[in-house]
Amino acid sequence: MRQLVFALSALSVFFSADAALADKRVAFVVGNGAYKNVDPLPNPPIDAKAMASTLRNVGFEVIEGSNLTRDGMTERLLEFGRKAQGADVALFFYAGHGISVNNINYLLPIDANLKSEMDVKLGAAINVETTLEQTMGDAKVKLVFLDACRDNPFAAKIRSSGTATRSVAVSSGLAEMKSGEGTLIAFATSPGQTALDGKSGGNSPFTRALLTNITAPGAEIQQAMTKVRAQVQDETNKGQLPWGHTNLIGAVYLNPDVQTQVQVAAATPTATMPATAVAGSDVELEFWRSIKDSNRPEELNAYITMYPNGQFKPLALARIAALQEAATAPRTATPGVDKAAFTEQASQLTEDKIGLNQAKRRDVQRRLNGLGFDTKATGTFDAGTRGVITRWQAARGYPTSGYLNKVQHTALLAEPVTLAEEPAPAPKPVQRRQVQQTFDEAPPPAARRQAAPAPAVDPALPGRFIGGVVGGFLNR
Repeated sequence: MRQLVFALSALSVFFSADAALADKRVAFVVGNGAYKNVDPLPNPPIDAKAMASTLRNVGFEVIEGSNLTRDGMTERLLEFGRKAQGADVALFFYAGHGISVNNINYLLPIDANLKSEMDVKLGAAINVETTLEQTMGDAKVKLVFLDACRDNPFAAKIRSSGTATRSVAVSSGLAEMKSGEGTLIAFATSPGQTALDGKSGGNSPFTRALLTNITAPGAEIQQAMTKVRAQVQDETNKGQLPWGHTNLIGAVYLNPDVQTQVQVAAATPTATMPATAVAGSDVELEFWRSIKDSNRPEELNAYITMYPNGQFKPLALARIAALQEAATAPRTATPGVDKAAFTEQASQLTEDKIGLNQAKRRDVQRRLNGLGFDTKATGTFDAGTRGVITRWQAARGYPTSGYLNKVQHTALLAEPVTLAEEPAPAPKPVQRRQVQQTFDEAPPPAARRQAAPAPAVDPALPGRFIGGVVGGFLNR
């Protein structure tokens, strides 16, 4: 794919620090560790701070808090609920103590002092399901991450508060939750199990895996969560396996790269891209410059999708039409093409039979490039070249496989194309024989200097004879 260098840098900015303008993204991030009535947890505030920073980098407005009391959590939740109304993506992250009482999950503020089920239900703890419904209910995409499966510090007291006629079911971890439409819920570990807090002063295994994977460039969130589970299981020697439930509709990217945007736009031409794509902006101009000479309709369509009212839309449409016309023309315009080219399937075996050496492979790549199918003439058929061959086959009506057979190769050679001259290879440097010697290996005196022979003496010229003798003597 043509490298959209400047567009990539511009768009990466716009999906990072300024991405809140692209689509409305709001996150609630809280880590509670300084509990007043039970042993403190050292890492949740560190987890929350790292998560908040990571989410801001991909365009979230973050309502953040650490070591919050019941009133403090309520205040943050009310703010989150107001800002998350109509959000494209609403994200909820909590690290700290959580409990499950009669299969209902609760989050614990730092001032919680639970002695009975009544304390839980009358407001000393935060009901998870009610909270999510009230704060994130109308967001298009809802992502929930609960690193709150630590061992319940109030379990014994709550259990003992039950009466003879009514027992209280208190589990070690959190209870299973089902996600509604457009929602992903992820727990640090399986329902009813406890999760590790990690080494003091660092991140928990679950949060560390989230930070590594969910905002990786081009990562789709459900695929990222598969990597999160694998990372946590590996790091804890299979002692902890994150659990989740998802009911998302479509792919969700927290940090889409340009290639991902092009692929999504090509696959779903009617998709609405982020509103940050403002027509007439510097970003639009650089995006257009990077793809205006492209021979790939999907790149031009990506521009049109991002800038439906863009100033270069007519040019993009005209270029797409020209490419489509050129792609179909060779079927009838190229003389001498064997009809078998349109029916015979090519494979690695058929290509091997052609006997393409590196020079012939480079010639194929140069011809494809000259026909508008961008590829580098390296003499190696890598994945990129295979994709180009597939596009050439599709444009010509040949069976698509990414490999050549003899008739397709012959058809390619028959297509009229102007090949760019390859630069002449640089001349090889002349290697001169050098004699290395060290200070320890000095040559013998005879090799250091060879005496010049005395000039021939002309008897008729005594002066020259004397000079020759003297000269020969001095040279010795």
